[in-house]
Amino acid sequence: MENQAKTYVVGQAAIAARPLEPALYLVATPIGNLRDITLRALETLAACDVLACEDTRVTRVLLDRYGIRQRPVAYHEHNATEAGPKLIAALEQGKSVALVSDAGTPLVSDPGFRLVEQALASGIRVVPIPGASAVLAALTASGLPSDAFLFAGFLPVRDGQRKTRLTQLTAVSATLIFFESPRRLAETLAAMAEVLGDRPAAIGRELTKTFEEMRTGRLSALAAHYGQAATPKGEVVICVGPPEEKTEAPEDIDRLLVSLAAEMPASKAAAEAARMTGQPKQALYRRLIELRDG
Repeated sequence: MENQAKTYVVGQAAIAARPLEPALYLVATPIGNLRDITLRALETLAACDVLACEDTRVTRVLLDRYGIRQRPVAYHEHNATEAGPKLIAALEQGKSVALVSDAGTPLVSDPGFRLVEQALASGIRVVPIPGASAVLAALTASGLPSDAFLFAGFLPVRDGQRKTRLTQLTAVSATLIFFESPRRLAETLAAMAEVLGDRPAAIGRELTKTFEEMRTGRLSALAAHYGQAATPKGEVVICVGPPEEKTEAPEDIDRLLVSLAAEMPASKAAAEAARMTGQPKQALYRRLIELRDG
């Protein structure tokens, strides 16, 4: 790149990229629509000495779209042990290194945090170049409270481990945000309804792309919808509302549990009470057992 003009193209105009100071630059890239790139990000990608990315083929599409002549190198979870020290060495030699993920903001559910950790430990400056984020895009369009939220990444694949993790999040007084595979969407929503209670939620799919979808509703209704529909395609973000205020007094819930248990098995009684009150099924089931034992 030293012998090539460092430029980027916007519309029909080729713009010269200003030199970068030596640092590790974390550059957010579009999550779907390539127009969701900032001018600062384009300039950084064009001007950096080294461009590291998850998949060079994916990044090449973005670079070609904006006329950026870079030769990206791969940095991902499978080669981080080998590639990371090389990038740190380049930084220690006074070069500028830009890091991008396949889509969105680096370090969100990718191995970039290791590189940042190594850079900071070596006294290297780390510069965020903010931009697109699937987490924030879904949250702002969900209609759920945004004053406090927790991004919980991907849930475990196995049912037992998934429910254990959800149980740990039950009492968090914030909107919960998850990434999920479209193949597991229906079963994950069903598990959430069972463990967290039938809370309001929103599904963001293919955000910023041609077939973008934002679907809202209760967890149980969303689980039923995606359980009956064909397997959805594309990237999925799940937003789940915080615990709802409990309007029922404890004694009212106890009476409801006892009444339901007189007509159906304990597990079904707890599930029905969860549907009616919005409280977690597992907690209601434990309370019903306590009432029986008592």
